[in-house]
Amino acid sequence: MKLIIGLGNIGKEYEKTRHNVGFMVLDSFTSNYKEEKKFQSYITEEVIGKEKVIFAKPTTYMNLSGIAVKKIMDFYKIKVEDILIIQDDMDLKIGTYKLKKNSSAGGHNGIKSIISSLQTDSFFRLKVGIGHETNDVIDYVLGSFSKTEMEKLTKNFPLYKDIVMSFIRDGIEKTELHYSHKRG
Repeated sequence: MKLIIGLGNIGKEYEKTRHNVGFMVLDSFTSNYKEEKKFQSYITEEVIGKEKVIFAKPTTYMNLSGIAVKKIMDFYKIKVEDILIIQDDMDLKIGTYKLKKNSSAGGHNGIKSIISSLQTDSFFRLKVGIGHETNDVIDYVLGSFSKTEMEKLTKNFPLYKDIVMSFIRDGIEKTELHYSHKRG
């Protein structure tokens, strides 16, 4: 069983913000979410090949994402190596990505929450670049993409889906090997 988590904030006011890239990537290929109150997430379960996959968008808001991730993990008894977190990353240019495992939060509050809740940083991450053009981090991540930025971002959604599907089918090592040299 695999768990794919897209990070973001719920609510119309956050839909197209930079911090919601994780939600956007999941929504680009999975939109059949049902709210599961016990997991504090929008969630859907699918079978891909022979693998059961849980896709989730925490409804806890970014800074408490770990609460939802831990609840889902515990309920389904999912191992940390079977988790992929899709997150925004200000240190990467828009249109680029990075795959990471065993990495610090790097100032990302959603990742800090997940590391705290799971007591480990050894989960796999797809970091999607949102750039960083200002010193005001909060306003920047909660700001909307320009039309040009959104075009750069969305042109890579099929690539991000391929990465997620590779993780589901082939696991971390093969996915890292195949996609780590590509940057979008």
